[in-house]
Amino acid sequence: MALNIFNFNASLAVTPAKTPFITTLTLTTPFINLHPPPYSSFSFSSSAKLNSTPRASPPQKYSYPDPIPEFADAKETRKFRAELLKKLSNETETFGNDLDTVVDVCAEIFSIFLHQEYGGPGTLLVEPFADMLIALRERKLPGAPLAARTSLLWAQNNIDKDWEIWNSISNPHM
Repeated sequence: MALNIFNFNASLAVTPAKTPFITTLTLTTPFINLHPPPYSSFSFSSSAKLNSTPRASPPQKYSYPDPIPEFADAKETRKFRAELLKKLSNETETFGNDLDTVVDVCAEIFSIFLHQEYGGPGTLLVEPFADMLIALRERKLPGAPLAARTSLLWAQNNIDKDWEIWNSISNPHM
């Protein structure tokens, strides 16, 4: 490998208003050339594989805990539905007479997520809330973005805490 070192000199003239002198600054910075010499100077052994493709090790797969449907059945879906209804009831001009239907759709999708996907802290996904938005829009129900966003915020603030409490009561040795 070639090693090249260069010096960098810079002059800086500083002239303050009342003092008539010049200050010179000299910086010396080493530079290392890490480029290898041309291939002609390398010698390869016959066992070297020039055309092999480097292989990466397979990615490690994280296994999430299995969902516990009893958590959804115990109270979480009912709590979600009640609190979503309470939060969205302030938006009467947005939802009108469709508020109960909007909340029912969101609660159904949330319950399916709890039964099939949610396995405790660290497993809250965005997909069920996107599914809520899509389902509400497909049914042409009002306030789909607001309902989906409110549902997601509620889940972010409550579901992991509720899971911890439920597990400490249900499985005290956990």
